[in-house]
Amino acid sequence: MRDQAEKLRMKMLQSQGSIGRSIAVVSGKGGVGKSNFSTNFAINLSLQGKKVVVLDMDIGMGNIHILIGKTAQYSFKDYLMGDATLKDVMYEGPNNLQYIPGGSGLSSVMEWSKEMFNSLIHAFEELQISFDYILFDMGAGASNWSLDLLTSIDEIIVISTAEPTAITDAYSMMKYIYLKDQNKKFYLLCNRAYSKEEGQETLYRLSNTMKKFLNKDVTILGSLPEDPVVRKAVREQVPFSIAYPDSPISKTLKVIVNQFIHQDIKEVHAPVQSNTFLSKLRSIFSKGRD
Repeated sequence: MRDQAEKLRMKMLQSQGSIGRSIAVVSGKGGVGKSNFSTNFAINLSLQGKKVVVLDMDIGMGNIHILIGKTAQYSFKDYLMGDATLKDVMYEGPNNLQYIPGGSGLSSVMEWSKEMFNSLIHAFEELQISFDYILFDMGAGASNWSLDLLTSIDEIIVISTAEPTAITDAYSMMKYIYLKDQNKKFYLLCNRAYSKEEGQETLYRLSNTMKKFLNKDVTILGSLPEDPVVRKAVREQVPFSIAYPDSPISKTLKVIVNQFIHQDIKEVHAPVQSNTFLSKLRSIFSKGRD
């Protein structure tokens, strides 16, 4: 009865356009500025009047709260273990942005009890009802459990730099996800580009490789310039889009977010589909690992 009631509630909310969209931010390797992008991307969405929550899923090495300049008593792990409520682990950042620290020790779904999995589903249901966007800041690289989660999430933003290793690893990440879900929607962003041309070349190289070898079209978000204010903002523990709103990177990110929202609005008016995020999550995670 509970499952039927939840499905009915989600169907009614979805028909009203009230279901939040799940977006994962990933990179093939560390050091490309993924968490910095996630934080400032989310803040810019919030500035546009969107309700946004960021889940720091870089388990054991999460740093969203550090970039925002906050301390976190509880984490998502505490919620899943039954030691805290969902409200306890949710913190408020700049401009009404909400975020949830990840915590450590969630490296394998095999260790998850049925109660933990039910808590996971319940949390994501509540977040989908309460927020327009659920942004997952994933750890660099791929693991079995993270790939399962990424397969469930609606859309993937892939961060790379112009470095050859970053490009290769970004392609590998997309390939891993594609092999699990060929219908996944990918967005590409080049970070820390030293010129507009360098950013464009990186993005076209990645998109052309996806098309050539996997016959998969991807959406190019754009590129963010190398900007010294990023390091300053990290040291000050204030997101760069707030500390330095007139900097080149802040202005560029604002344009990218506006374009993303504009495209998002178009898709909202497309025919309503089923709530694939939670249904996929239930199907994949309930099977456990082989």
